[in-house]
Amino acid sequence: QVQLVESGGGLVQAGGSLRLSCAASGRTFSGYAMAWFRQAPGKEREFVAAINWSGRVTYYRAYYRDSVKGRFTISGDNAKNTVYLQMNSLKPEDTAVYYCAQGRDGTYSLASSDYDYWGQGTQVTVSS
Repeated sequence: QVQLVESGGGLVQAGGSLRLSCAASGRTFSGYAMAWFRQAPGKEREFVAAINWSGRVTYYRAYYRDSVKGRFTISGDNAKNTVYLQMNSLKPEDTAVYYCAQGRDGTYSLASSDYDYWGQGTQVTVSS
Protein backbone atom coordinates (compact mmCIF):
# COMPACT_ATOMS: atom_id res chain seq x y z
CA GLN A 1 0.00 0.00 0.00
CA VAL A 2 1.26 3.46 -0.91
CA GLN A 3 1.50 6.22 1.64
CA LEU A 4 2.11 9.85 0.71
CA VAL A 5 3.07 12.56 3.19
CA GLU A 6 3.16 16.22 2.19
CA SER A 7 5.13 18.90 3.97
CA GLY A 8 6.51 22.39 3.39
CA GLY A 9 3.35 24.47 3.44
CA GLY A 10 3.10 27.69 5.37
CA LEU A 11 2.41 31.40 5.28
CA VAL A 12 4.20 33.57 2.75
CA GLN A 13 3.76 37.07 1.36
CA ALA A 14 2.80 37.64 -2.26
CA GLY A 15 5.86 37.27 -4.45
CA GLY A 16 7.50 34.83 -2.08
CA SER A 17 8.40 31.17 -2.50
CA LEU A 18 7.71 27.80 -0.91
CA ARG A 19 8.82 24.26 -1.69
CA LEU A 20 6.41 21.45 -1.00
CA SER A 21 7.58 17.87 -0.52
CA CYS A 22 5.72 14.60 -1.01
CA ALA A 23 7.45 11.60 0.53
CA ALA A 24 6.23 8.29 -0.86
CA SER A 25 6.44 4.88 0.80
CA GLY A 26 5.18 1.44 -0.16
CA ARG A 27 6.50 1.71 -3.69
CA THR A 28 8.75 4.00 -5.65
CA PHE A 29 7.21 6.98 -7.38
CA SER A 30 9.26 6.20 -10.49
CA GLY A 31 7.03 4.89 -13.25
CA TYR A 32 3.81 6.19 -11.72
CA ALA A 33 2.21 9.50 -12.50
CA MET A 34 2.69 11.90 -9.61
CA ALA A 35 0.55 14.98 -9.34
CA TRP A 36 -0.14 17.99 -7.19
CA PHE A 37 -3.70 19.20 -6.72
CA ARG A 38 -5.02 22.05 -4.62
CA GLN A 39 -8.33 22.96 -3.08
CA ALA A 40 -9.37 26.36 -1.79
CA PRO A 41 -12.30 26.81 0.61
CA GLY A 42 -15.61 26.47 -1.18
CA LYS A 43 -13.99 25.43 -4.45
CA GLU A 44 -13.40 22.18 -6.31
CA ARG A 45 -10.08 20.41 -6.15
CA GLU A 46 -8.02 21.45 -9.16
CA PHE A 47 -5.00 20.11 -10.98
CA VAL A 48 -1.74 21.98 -10.46
CA ALA A 49 1.15 19.95 -11.89
CA ALA A 50 2.17 16.38 -12.71
CA ILE A 51 4.99 14.08 -13.70
CA ASN A 52 4.30 11.85 -16.71
CA TRP A 53 6.59 8.90 -17.47
CA SER A 54 5.44 7.87 -20.96
CA GLY A 55 6.55 4.26 -20.50
CA ARG A 56 9.95 5.08 -19.03
CA VAL A 57 11.19 4.96 -15.45
CA THR A 58 14.31 7.07 -15.89
CA TYR A 59 12.86 10.14 -17.59
CA TYR A 60 9.70 12.13 -17.09
CA ARG A 61 7.96 15.18 -18.46
CA ALA A 62 6.24 17.79 -16.38
CA TYR A 63 2.84 19.34 -17.00
CA TYR A 64 1.23 22.39 -15.40
CA ARG A 65 -2.02 24.26 -15.33
CA ASP A 66 -1.75 27.53 -17.22
CA SER A 67 -2.00 29.77 -14.16
CA VAL A 68 1.19 28.35 -12.60
CA LYS A 69 3.37 27.94 -15.69
CA GLY A 70 6.65 29.76 -15.27
CA ARG A 71 6.14 30.01 -11.51
CA PHE A 72 5.87 26.40 -10.28
CA THR A 73 8.22 23.49 -10.93
CA ILE A 74 7.53 19.83 -10.18
CA SER A 75 10.49 17.50 -9.74
CA GLY A 76 11.48 14.20 -8.15
CA ASP A 77 14.39 12.68 -6.24
CA ASN A 78 14.65 8.93 -6.79
CA ALA A 79 17.04 8.37 -3.90
CA LYS A 80 14.63 10.00 -1.45
CA ASN A 81 11.49 8.71 -3.19
CA THR A 82 10.17 12.23 -2.93
CA VAL A 83 8.35 14.59 -5.29
CA TYR A 84 8.66 18.35 -4.91
CA LEU A 85 6.69 21.38 -5.96
CA GLN A 86 8.77 24.53 -6.04
CA MET A 87 6.44 27.53 -5.98
CA ASN A 88 7.80 30.96 -6.85
CA SER A 89 6.16 34.35 -7.32
CA LEU A 90 3.24 33.21 -5.20
CA LYS A 91 -0.07 35.03 -5.46
CA PRO A 92 -2.98 35.24 -3.01
CA GLU A 93 -5.04 33.12 -5.42
CA ASP A 94 -2.55 30.28 -4.86
CA THR A 95 -3.85 29.95 -1.31
CA ALA A 96 -5.20 26.42 -0.85
CA VAL A 97 -4.56 23.03 0.67
CA TYR A 98 -2.11 21.27 -1.61
CA TYR A 99 -2.35 17.50 -2.08
CA CYS A 100 0.07 14.99 -3.54
CA ALA A 101 -1.36 12.06 -5.50
CA GLN A 102 -0.07 8.93 -7.24
CA GLY A 103 -1.69 7.34 -10.26
CA ARG A 104 -2.13 3.77 -11.46
CA ASP A 105 0.46 3.98 -14.22
CA GLY A 106 2.84 6.46 -15.78
CA THR A 107 0.24 8.58 -17.56
CA TYR A 108 -0.99 11.67 -15.76
CA SER A 109 -4.56 12.88 -15.67
CA LEU A 110 -6.24 16.20 -14.94
CA ALA A 111 -8.99 14.41 -13.01
CA SER A 112 -8.51 13.72 -9.33
CA SER A 113 -10.63 10.57 -9.64
CA ASP A 114 -7.89 8.94 -11.71
CA TYR A 115 -5.46 8.85 -8.78
CA ASP A 116 -5.57 6.02 -6.25
CA TYR A 117 -3.35 7.38 -3.50
CA TRP A 118 -3.43 10.75 -1.76
CA GLY A 119 -1.58 12.55 0.97
CA GLN A 120 -3.27 14.40 3.81
CA GLY A 121 -2.56 17.83 2.35
CA THR A 122 -0.48 20.81 3.41
CA GLN A 123 -1.80 24.35 3.78
CA VAL A 124 -0.34 27.15 1.68
CA THR A 125 -1.43 30.68 2.54
CA VAL A 126 -0.29 33.67 0.50
CA SER A 127 -0.96 37.11 1.95
CA SER A 128 -1.28 40.27 -0.10
